[in-house]
Amino acid sequence: MSAEPTMQITRNSLDTGAGSSDWFTGSVFVDAITAPSGDWRIGAASVHFTPGARTAWHTHPHGQTIWVTEGVGLCGREGGPAEVIRPGDRVFFEPGEKHWHGASPTRFMTHIAMQQADDEGSVVTWGEHVSDAEYRAAAETGG
Repeated sequence: MSAEPTMQITRNSLDTGAGSSDWFTGSVFVDAITAPSGDWRIGAASVHFTPGARTAWHTHPHGQTIWVTEGVGLCGREGGPAEVIRPGDRVFFEPGEKHWHGASPTRFMTHIAMQQADDEGSVVTWGEHVSDAEYRAAAETGG
């Protein structure tokens, strides 16, 4: 008789972390879901943005999918227009595509961010902050 597979439950023992001011503008909070380790290459987190909060410009070696779970947000890619994102929306950023995402000026926004690590274990390369002027322009044209 073979052993039946067992369900694995990982109880949440991690506290919500504040997003680093090196990577975010405004108040952002991160709940880790999974991190690359050993042969597991997927990183995922639930990211909570307060109104006006946003990521810095960044890229992902294998791209990134974000899935909006609540609120209203904005996202943009270098050279493209800003887009309004709402619950249920999924956004895929191509590998190496310079982009940002965050809350609209007047609403909270939460999304699940999912990305795959490269051979060195990196899931993201951070760039400069989205300026207040860039964000205002995105908010005016995107939403």
